[in-house]
Amino acid sequence: MKVFDKIAVFGCKATTLFLLDNLNLPFPVRHLITITPEAGQKHQVADYLDLKAAAEARGIEVYQAKYYSLKHDDDLMHINSLGIDVAIVMGWQRLIPAQVLSGLRIGAFGMHGSSMNLPLGRGRSPMNWSIIEGRKVFYTNLFRYDPGVDSGDVVDTFKFQITDRDTAETMHFKNTLAMKYLVERNIDKLVRNDFQLTKQDDSITPTYYPKRSPEDGLIDWAQDVEVLARFIRAVTRPFDGAFTFSGDQKISIWDAHVFDVHDFGYEKWAAGSVVAVFESGKFLVKCFGGLLLVTACDAPFAVQKGMQFGNDALEIKRFERNYLGFFDIPGEE
Repeated sequence: MKVFDKIAVFGCKATTLFLLDNLNLPFPVRHLITITPEAGQKHQVADYLDLKAAAEARGIEVYQAKYYSLKHDDDLMHINSLGIDVAIVMGWQRLIPAQVLSGLRIGAFGMHGSSMNLPLGRGRSPMNWSIIEGRKVFYTNLFRYDPGVDSGDVVDTFKFQITDRDTAETMHFKNTLAMKYLVERNIDKLVRNDFQLTKQDDSITPTYYPKRSPEDGLIDWAQDVEVLARFIRAVTRPFDGAFTFSGDQKISIWDAHVFDVHDFGYEKWAAGSVVAVFESGKFLVKCFGGLLLVTACDAPFAVQKGMQFGNDALEIKRFERNYLGFFDIPGEE
């Protein structure tokens, strides 16, 4: 059986580099398709990493696309001229256009996961949304790209746990390890074009998570303390973080957890009030349902007891919910 072993990786994030460094494949990665630092900044790619030097040092030929969409004529001509057999997509966060897919001998294979498994939970930021929603498991799918949004047929699936300590960062760690495992488990079949595909269940109406932007990290102190703790974990590094204001001064909160459901005498304090500051600089915020312990933040001043956090007249975005109260919405992205 013929082996089609001209492998390329599409990606532009730290997770892409981890994959390049840790994939244990019987065939070398020949090409990396990525974007420039300018494009990474323009498109606000969270955890963007300029991979050119690192990939070239590993003997990988690098192409930095002119446009993140890959629809520029120069991008299409160059990528299609490479004669790629199998493309592994990791840390790309964009669709692969049909003009590129049609030029691959076998196909492009990437990851999409959700806490409910496909076709539920397509779309944007599924790991962040899973923490926000308090989900307990996450399914990572290795699927073959088609021109749609996360609609391709599935090659293989791996399920992992979402714990009460997981953050946006640790979810990325787990998801990257899951992707590494799935690629290694299936690469021999992929390059021989001898693999099975499972269609997504067309009896289920697909649902889509909405895009999250940095400004969506504004904290709503009217929320329950458990909801706030999950929210902070969900948008912390490598993303832009949760933030609030004291007056007109912005404070970024990177790490916090529920301290206690009891109020320790602070029952009458308003939600969002700093009720205690410890010698370490960690502090407690009164919330509905209990106290929140903030253990890491960036502030232009020392946080003091009695400060009242708010939104500085900024509007808190309210995302649409489905009939179960979650944020994946039936229809198309």
